[in-house]
Amino acid sequence: MATPTRESSSSAGSGKGPGEPRRRVFRKKVCKFCSDRLERIDFRDTLRLVKLTSERGKILPRRVSGNCARHQRQLARAIKRARTIALMPTVAA
Repeated sequence: MATPTRESSSSAGSGKGPGEPRRRVFRKKVCKFCSDRLERIDFRDTLRLVKLTSERGKILPRRVSGNCARHQRQLARAIKRARTIALMPTVAA
């Protein structure tokens, strides 16, 4: 007795069938600080820092904000300094 074999289709995994997951194409995020050619992130620039915090006041991660590792570290340091001298709230009210 011959066992039935499964034929592989060329569109496997492309998301065309009803039960197949769709593949998402992501565009690479660019570091805002690198594109603006900033050497240092200033903790007194609260308008820029507030954009990179969540509505709860948490620092957004790199995968969300698109920052490079170097500027993400500087950003975290600047936000913490701004919170210390009360330029930014520590917790969202």
